[in-house]
Amino acid sequence: MPQTPPFSAMFDSSGYNRNLYQSAEDSCGGLYYHDNNLLSGSLEALIQHLVPNVDYYPDNQIRKIAPKILQLLTEWTETFPYDFRDERMMRNLKDLAHRIASGEETYRKNVQQMIQCLIRKLATLSQYEEVLAKISSTSTDRLTLLKTKPQSIQRDIITVCSDPYTLAQQLTHIELERLNYIGPEEFVQAFVQKDPLDNDKSCYSERKKTRNLEAYVEWFNRLSYLVATEICMPVKKKHRARMIEYFIDVARECFNIGNFNSLMAIISGMNMSPVSRLKKTWAKVKTAKFDVLEHQMDPSSNFYNYRTALRGAAQRSLTAHSSREKIVIPFFSLLIKDIYFLNEGCANRLPNGHVNFEKFWELAKQVSEFMTWKQVECPFERDRKILQYLLTVPVFSEDALYLASYESEGPENHIEKDRWKSLRSSLLGRV
Repeated sequence: MPQTPPFSAMFDSSGYNRNLYQSAEDSCGGLYYHDNNLLSGSLEALIQHLVPNVDYYPDNQIRKIAPKILQLLTEWTETFPYDFRDERMMRNLKDLAHRIASGEETYRKNVQQMIQCLIRKLATLSQYEEVLAKISSTSTDRLTLLKTKPQSIQRDIITVCSDPYTLAQQLTHIELERLNYIGPEEFVQAFVQKDPLDNDKSCYSERKKTRNLEAYVEWFNRLSYLVATEICMPVKKKHRARMIEYFIDVARECFNIGNFNSLMAIISGMNMSPVSRLKKTWAKVKTAKFDVLEHQMDPSSNFYNYRTALRGAAQRSLTAHSSREKIVIPFFSLLIKDIYFLNEGCANRLPNGHVNFEKFWELAKQVSEFMTWKQVECPFERDRKILQYLLTVPVFSEDALYLASYESEGPENHIEKDRWKSLRSSLLGRV
């Protein structure tokens, strides 16, 4: 897949950096502003601006400080709850909260509510991760199942859910649930190896925790392999063709819903080599609708068509009159790449040593937009049977997919023939 162009190329001397050096009238205590937006400044100036001291808040004005600190802690725990999975962070939070509560009785209730809400969120997160681990531990390769259970009595996706529109809705359930558990901290943790702005080696970010983000990427891969498995598994050509047309309809409905991640996973699965080589099967498929979908997700021109469709879905979400119209599920791998190249392509510090706040504003803008999308509640009715199948049914490995493909439509050349023999020997124990 083509990589997104580095943001350093997009924001050159004519873009991001042209207004970074302002006249003295735009500076205040070592911090530089443009149109009332903070552009840059030294880390020392920022600390001096933000951290209370004797000059800012004398001891006899502690009552003025407490509500501001409590508001900050409340917003922090609500927006970035995963930060407090670190025992040291939780310990410091409770210590500071205790000081606020003991200083003024009226704050005690608010402090208790904040801590209890945070603990509930972290407990829910732990339960979700336990479920993910259980699903992962019970998954087996589809080929193992085929060896022990006759293929004629195995289920496929169409026997579980004959309506492609219903399947698209259930996929949207999974997408929104998994998105909801990704914390904004995980985007930072995904790219930060060592914070160049922080020389403290005991920085809390040393414990890299991106498990929910990684689990979501794994879900995309699983869905792609599930689609390929369902297509390659049927023995009869007409059944394979029917399965392809079924997934085309599922993908089309995903596009209509605004579920671009499932859409791209389905297209990726249908474009995998073991599927695309089934020429006799594809000859029986009406591919016009699939061609339209591929055009929408075409990676050329930095995914221009997809980005246009995403902006349309985002605009629809802003003016939505129903929960369904609010759904925006981006192609997640591309979102990650965009954030990665923005992070890598723009320096954290400017040549004069100031912190490049404009870069961080842009990062915050992208993550904030994602945070808005992930909080949408799925309006469709849950079907446990379909969800269970999508999440737990065994899928073929890449080798097993090739073997199933060769078994369905024989090898076309010597290279494929040699690989087929090798796979039959290694996977089936046959010569």
